Order: sequence, then structure tokens, then C-alpha cells
Amino acid sequence: MRITETPRTATPDDAASISRSLAPAFDDDPMMCWFFPDEGSRQALLRRYFATLFTRQYVHTAVCERTADAAAFWVPPKAQAKAVPDAATVRELTELLGDRAELFGRTVEEVGRHAAQEPHWYLALIGADPVAQGQGQGAALLRSGLAQADAAGLPVHLESSKAANLGLYQHFGFTVREELKLPDGGPTLWAMRRDPRPPRPARADG
Repeated sequence: MRITETPRTATPDDAASISRSLAPAFDDDPMMCWFFPDEGSRQALLRRYFATLFTRQYVHTAVCERTADAAAFWVPPKAQAKAVPDAATVRELTELLGDRAELFGRTVEEVGRHAAQEPHWYLALIGADPVAQGQGQGAALLRSGLAQADAAGLPVHLESSKAANLGLYQHFGFTVREELKLPDGGPTLWAMRRDPRPPRPARADG
């Protein structure tokens, strides 16, 4: 039976659960495999990586939602200037990434140079534990954030480094606006955009 859970706002207390869901979700993501190439340590490092981003950055500035096995971090326009990692976050990430830290920094800079300049909502991250595949948890989170952007009358931007996900995003109205080849032999990154959709007219009674 298909189970779709209603998204709820994530709190700092959800950090461990969220990181346990996101780590396996990104285990085969080309960018995460590039940053954390050792398969034996990747899951543990990814759990720490996502917990750090969530607790030190996104939970304070973004719209963070979760279900039992999935999470999404959305950054509205008013929060985008504050969504840059502070010095303490950078230190933690540098420790996690080890000799890949410099590569990570160059990648962030390159992506930043291609960032959208128009007012928009930004889908920083979305993922669901593969054990929940087919339950609709990721789709529920995606619809929730898109509805908030639509209510504000604003487009949504994201970047995907996994070609297999492009069809899903296109199903929800996204189109590829730019294809980026990351530096130092990194994977391809697809920058995508979705126009806002007008609210559905209210149904008449009777």
C-alpha cells in the first residue's frame, strides 16, 4: 500500500533522524561520491555532513520539513543572504572533508557564480531513505515546498548532480536552465528552474 506522510516542520531535535535518512539517500549521488570517495566511511561521514548543515545552518535560516524517512531544506528569498555557512560551520565541514575540503570550496564558489539572480525559492536539498522508496514521502515534501513558492508567486531553483532525478523534477514543472561541468574532473550539475503556478480556483459549493 502506498503511504504518503504529511510533511511537518523540522526542529533541531530532528537532526539525528534527518541525517540517518539523508545519508543513504545520497550514498550514490555523484557529487557526494566525489566529495567522499571512500565507500567504507561514506555513510558515517554523510551523516555528520548533513547533521552539520542542518543544525548549524538550515534549521536557523531555511524552511526545513521532514517525514519519517525524508527531509527537504528550502531557502526563501529573505533567507538567502543568511544561508552562507559561517566560519564555525566551514571548520566542521573542512574537518569532515579532509583532503577534499579545498575541492569542496572551489565547487561552492563555481556553483555560486552561476546562481540565479532573480527573487526565488531555492531547494537546497531533498532526499528520502531508499527503504521508503515508493511511499511518496519525497514527493510530499516536494509538493509542500512548491506550494509555498507558488503562494508567494515566485519561481523555484535547484541544482541536481544525478541525471536519474531530472525526469522527476521535470514532472513537477522544472526545466534545465544550465548544465555545469564542475572543476577538477567533477560531475555534471544541472541547474533547474520552475515557474510559479497560479493558485487553483476555489470550488463552488453545490
